[in-house]
Amino acid sequence: MGLLEVSGLDAGYGDLQILAGVNLVVDAGEYVAIVGPNGAGKSTVMKSIFGLTAYMGGSITFADEEISQLPPERIITKGIGYVPQNDNIFPSLTVKENLEMGAYILDEVPQSRLRRVYDRFPVLEERKSQKAGTMSGGQQQMVAMGRSLMLDPDLLMLDEPSAGLAPDLVEETFDRVDQINDDGTAVLIVEQNAKEALRRCDRGYVLVQGSNRYEDTGEALLADEQVRQEFLGG
Repeated sequence: MGLLEVSGLDAGYGDLQILAGVNLVVDAGEYVAIVGPNGAGKSTVMKSIFGLTAYMGGSITFADEEISQLPPERIITKGIGYVPQNDNIFPSLTVKENLEMGAYILDEVPQSRLRRVYDRFPVLEERKSQKAGTMSGGQQQMVAMGRSLMLDPDLLMLDEPSAGLAPDLVEETFDRVDQINDDGTAVLIVEQNAKEALRRCDRGYVLVQGSNRYEDTGEALLADEQVRQEFLGG
């Protein structure tokens, strides 16, 4: 069984159904990308896994445990980290305070994990006393990812981590995601930069109108002429 298994998931917001029968698997240590057109429901998949949407049917299991109807505060204790696209830092808190908030469910902040985050993102240690809201977009994204890593999750979910970044920072952000995955953390990423995400991931899913359309290795999806024409701009 996969680390994360989504089977026949129906979900949405209030009475509005967005996802219809979505299936998805992420194995331990795997890097999986979800791509597709705007409005396809990509971010809704992420939010549904993390308990932030209206569950309407299907199954979500993580480490063989059903989590489909658990609230986010329970899900985070199971080993899932989630970095939303927007509002993913506490702007009035310092960098260090933001990172410490990532370990709020623990009795005390594990200094070894804080050290690991600083080692992975050296600029965060350099600016640990700076208010996070005054940092650049790329640095704020590092803060958000670093905070989610404070609980040492088995799976890190990233929603559009390159959105709004200057072109020279996009590749750096993807490189950091690669390193997180190389260190053993499974990654599930939603990205509008579909070609780059598929180039780097192990497997990819193409979502269209809330349902699965294609699934294959990232390399195979990039090479598929129909996928390229319909979703990757040729």
